[in-house]
Amino acid sequence: MRGSSLGRVARSALATGVLAAGALLAPAVALADHGLTAVSDGAIDTGKETKHHDAQQHGEDQGHLPPRSENVKEIGHIDLFAPGDEAGRIGDVSAKGNYAYLTHYREPTCERGGVQVVDISDPAAPKRGPYIPSHLGTYAGEGSQVISLDTKQFKGDVLIYQNEICAGREQNGIGGVSLIDVTNPLKPKKLVEGFGDFTNTNGKSQTHANQVHSAFGWVNEETGRAYVIMTDDEEAADTDIIEITNPSRPKWVADYDLTAQSAQPLGAVHGDAVFIHDEIVKKIDGRYVALLSYWDGGYIKFDVTDPANATFMADTDYLPFDPVRLGFGQQISPEGNGHQAEFTRDNELFIATDEDFDPYRVTATVSSGPFAGHEFTAVHGDDVPFIDADTSMTGDTQPVGLACEAGTFPAADAAHKIAVIERGVCDFQVKIDLVKAAGYEGAIVFNRTGEDGCETLVTMLASSTIPAIFVSRTDGFRILGAPLDGYTCSTGADAAGTAAPGIGHDSSEVDVRAIFDGWGYVHLYDANTMQGHDQYFIPESQDEDYADGYGDLSVHEVATDPDEDLAYISYYAGGLRVLKYRDAEGNPDLQEVGAHIDAQGNNFWGVEVHKHPNGQKYVLASDRDSGVWLFQYTGD
Repeated sequence: MRGSSLGRVARSALATGVLAAGALLAPAVALADHGLTAVSDGAIDTGKETKHHDAQQHGEDQGHLPPRSENVKEIGHIDLFAPGDEAGRIGDVSAKGNYAYLTHYREPTCERGGVQVVDISDPAAPKRGPYIPSHLGTYAGEGSQVISLDTKQFKGDVLIYQNEICAGREQNGIGGVSLIDVTNPLKPKKLVEGFGDFTNTNGKSQTHANQVHSAFGWVNEETGRAYVIMTDDEEAADTDIIEITNPSRPKWVADYDLTAQSAQPLGAVHGDAVFIHDEIVKKIDGRYVALLSYWDGGYIKFDVTDPANATFMADTDYLPFDPVRLGFGQQISPEGNGHQAEFTRDNELFIATDEDFDPYRVTATVSSGPFAGHEFTAVHGDDVPFIDADTSMTGDTQPVGLACEAGTFPAADAAHKIAVIERGVCDFQVKIDLVKAAGYEGAIVFNRTGEDGCETLVTMLASSTIPAIFVSRTDGFRILGAPLDGYTCSTGADAAGTAAPGIGHDSSEVDVRAIFDGWGYVHLYDANTMQGHDQYFIPESQDEDYADGYGDLSVHEVATDPDEDLAYISYYAGGLRVLKYRDAEGNPDLQEVGAHIDAQGNNFWGVEVHKHPNGQKYVLASDRDSGVWLFQYTGD
């Protein structure tokens, strides 16, 4: 990791599977790795949302919301795939002139992504253009963008896109960003591939740059210099900045860790996962202001006028109770998940999207013993039955030690069906396989001492037919009914700390179940005070009847109109939504004024407002299962 004026962050891991309510005892920073890289004992260091795909989203009589078209006219679209092929393949969309650029994500198999150029010179009949492949073992997702440069070194258009590495392809994949000369979009030329932070979390050099989840480029009009700000997946607290004034020879500028400035008290936001996810930059009152999305830390204004000496300006805080669920009579902590945001055209407000793919959250409680009533945070294994409306984990637990060898721990009995396992020595898959073979119907693994130990939470890389969750070491002790007086735990190389109670120790009952808490929704914030004004959600997203079988009903991205008080929202299976953000008196207020869902359903990821060379303004939306769609808002 490179130094920055805002400090350094230690490597740790926090997964964003379904998390239970309840505070952690020590902060854990999410380590963003969409590639789901396994470490020695089968942990996944992953800090971001997993963009899954509902296989019934398109073309079924059931599986998507009814078609709608209100004040939105479809101008044209292109389907890049055969019917039923490549579900989830399309990522983000950007556009310049007569061309749109669609990133290709890792679904359905992750061998190579890239960017598909689409000719939109005739908006009613888009045509497939050239394909720009990512490096082998690499894919592209969020934040593709084309900017124009006019410098001594380069004059023309540059496409910027990020690189993430396919799981299992670490030897081939690259990170960083790639810069492509698209001055002639029909003949794209690679200028640089995979430039970014080439130091790992221990400060040592490596052969490829850290993975980047999102990126945004801009030109400082006063200095003529061009820059890219980007999300560092592998140093998840870090916002990285590079200079691309000469796009063939980019330069490192700085990285910044803003977790301390953005984080709220532990337990205030569901999951406590604070990391950089997305960013945009806009010139406001002579300054270049970045709007950063810091997941459970909310949204940050960051002055990047001098990128080498960028400064924190202000941030948002989530309310004590989720404001949308409060309207339904449910007092729960906010989900957080600050995903992406844009300033309004007058820069007085900004609109932000909190992405949440799981309409349920786990509530986990120790229900007997000395810690009865204690709520604890639980993270699902990667490929196990999730705790949901139909699956719970309730009853007496049994300590089974490390569970690395068959016959070394007691089998399940009529009273004890949930195994409590200490992390370490063997990988998670071995542990879960062994306790399942011993008759257990559920597994709780608690953390070890040492690196990534103690209060750090990880997602276990394991597959099973029984539910399996991961908890902190202190919560493991609580479940085991072990006293915490004098308890210690070190994450240092010495791996020191209080020894865990062994097999035969009296353990407690647990109650781990799911409650409905809705899908992700939209916020309207004051850009000066950073206080919230309003929220918007599609009704189905807050109705448990729509929790399954209708596709993903979470919001994803927002694009604001440069000429009107309008915002365009990509809502995955909720389609395209158009919002006004001021009422008739000019007060901040979110109101839906337009919507579009195709008869076969939509699955919109990206959204972009584009002024076409023909003089018309279009809204471009990228459908994950087809390609780019072009719309116009027809309302007043």
